[in-house]
Amino acid sequence: MRHEIEALLFDLGGVVIDIDIERMLQHWLPYSALDLAQMRERLYPDDAYRRHELGDLDGPAYMKHLAEVFELTADTASVAAGWNAMLANQIDQTLDLVEAVNDRIPCHVFSNTSALHHRVWAHRFPRIHRLFDRLFLSFEIGMRKPEPAAFAAVTQAIGVEPESILFFDDLAENVAGARAAGLRATQVRSPADVARVLDELGLIGRVEPLAP
Repeated sequence: MRHEIEALLFDLGGVVIDIDIERMLQHWLPYSALDLAQMRERLYPDDAYRRHELGDLDGPAYMKHLAEVFELTADTASVAAGWNAMLANQIDQTLDLVEAVNDRIPCHVFSNTSALHHRVWAHRFPRIHRLFDRLFLSFEIGMRKPEPAAFAAVTQAIGVEPESILFFDDLAENVAGARAAGLRATQVRSPADVARVLDELGLIGRVEPLAP
């Protein structure tokens, strides 16, 4: 039996917020002993990254870690400015779609993010807090995607069956994790993917394809 969708759940980075890693690296480049190619080689989600998103490693400690990894001579504030530079823009086409449906179906966020990033995007992109009913942020709930326990906790907090939640994320591993936890999930490569699914659900009228 196919369940009716009772709630929508959105990732932030790559779905609602445009993430541009090159902006971060360009900001750090004048402070680094590495060239850009070498810096790109060190871009990987290590244990410190995961602990930072879980709220176990605070901002200053993580900025110190990044300075060591990327061989930066910058002070903590300059490292943090580069870290936050990756938050390029809000994706207005997606947010417009959320605004079009959030009076008919609850819309929530589930994001792997940190307190440091949250302070920045909450200030720069106030539509996010305004449009979504609840924000499940990894550093606040102490769990990250794609952990099954994280999806279970978010599902329980939303208060509907997993099969009645539709999740949007740009990363295949998170989509797979959501499906393994019983949610319905769609991988997002552009706002057009969100529009297509909302159209299929009858939540919005048929729209012209959105530019990627």
